[in-house]
Amino acid sequence: MKTLIQNGTLVTAEATFAADLLVENDKIAGIGHALPTQGVDRVIDASGKLVIPGGIDPHVHLDMPFMGTYSSDDYTTGTRAALFGGTTMVIDFILQTQGDTLYNALRTWQKKSEGKAVGDYSYHMAVTDFNPDVAKEVVAMIEKEGISSFKTFMAYKGALMIDDGQMMNLMRVVRDHGGLVTVHATNGDMIDALIARHKREGKLSPLYHYLSQPEITEAEASGRFADLLYYTGCPGYIVHMTCEGALNAVRRATLRNQRVLVETCTQYLVLDASLYEKGFEAAKWVMSPPLRQPKDQEALWAGLNQGLVQVVGTDHCPFMWEQKKMGETDFSKIPNGHPAIEHRVELLFSEGVAKNRITLNKFVEASSTRAAQIFGMHPRKGTLSVGADADIVIFNPETKHKISAATHHMRCDYSAYEGMELTGKTETVLLRGELAIHNNECLIQPGYGQFIHRGKTQHLG
Repeated sequence: MKTLIQNGTLVTAEATFAADLLVENDKIAGIGHALPTQGVDRVIDASGKLVIPGGIDPHVHLDMPFMGTYSSDDYTTGTRAALFGGTTMVIDFILQTQGDTLYNALRTWQKKSEGKAVGDYSYHMAVTDFNPDVAKEVVAMIEKEGISSFKTFMAYKGALMIDDGQMMNLMRVVRDHGGLVTVHATNGDMIDALIARHKREGKLSPLYHYLSQPEITEAEASGRFADLLYYTGCPGYIVHMTCEGALNAVRRATLRNQRVLVETCTQYLVLDASLYEKGFEAAKWVMSPPLRQPKDQEALWAGLNQGLVQVVGTDHCPFMWEQKKMGETDFSKIPNGHPAIEHRVELLFSEGVAKNRITLNKFVEASSTRAAQIFGMHPRKGTLSVGADADIVIFNPETKHKISAATHHMRCDYSAYEGMELTGKTETVLLRGELAIHNNECLIQPGYGQFIHRGKTQHLG
């Protein structure tokens, strides 16, 4: 099967240029001017449109157990919604149960995903109980299973959190075998104490979720994580960074010639903490870490341009409104997370490129290329080059549209971005050469999505 995309403007992390692009079977086979149509099965006219690599969202939670319930998007609905927005691959988080093995956790997530994913996917392994036996499994994950990134939590004591000693020992193993340690960097002890205090005082609305996680809890933990990385010599990546204080901890680390990789998420770039003043409706935006202040948005946009922030993900973890109401009388019982997987690429373009905050090339870098490089998939994923997977998005930079729960494809009965008008829309998506999204229809079925076996950590500079 050959597909020719004509007359588009190709955008990569490095360059922007007019060219045609030829797809043969599942790979990009040619890039050039006036490529011949002879022997081509399908011609797509991309005049006036951008042709970009398929987006990679390295932070999603599909069918995830949390607080006695599960996130409402599974691998079918979640990866399909991602495709509609221009994200062709996601990386989900496997959660080790404390006291159990990494391999048992892997088998659980394989059952959730195999034969069900519409788009491509991979896993991070969350290590919640590090010991000598788990250390051997960490090596096996990198060497055999194609899972080279390991999530740690500095919060959620008794469920997910590991202490600094376990973190240090994990870092040494991961360092020696070519992996990467990622972290939820918030000070769990401080947060737990603040939650308990607010509950004692009868302060139970969603606003107190925000007030229980002040900026200092994230700034302190980000600095401590950077120190542990520096001591062990391990490469590391902070997920869902929200605030100026945490970014400054990373900035300080550069003074000792250290590189700490950083991901932020679309919500922290475009939404702010004023939403927590909306009574219980604010439960829609209860996530951890919480939304911050406008000054933090400014710092994160600047961080993208300064190279301190490399990646924009979503932390997509949706719950239906009825699930959110589990915490109607106690903010600490509200399931944390919001629906976002579908809107990441379009939000980043509209709020970033269209408003002159970032360049087109930075947009592609932050939404696709850097995630592919950091997580061991480049140049197979994240770029437009001959031999790469034909994960391609044809994007109309002029189309205006509004976000609404009435039209989104995520399994969630509200939108965290309801009514927001965007400039720029994903129109056509190819996944490994197959026409996946066209005319606002999904043309591929559950099971088309493949697990992507990732290589060792590279491209950290």
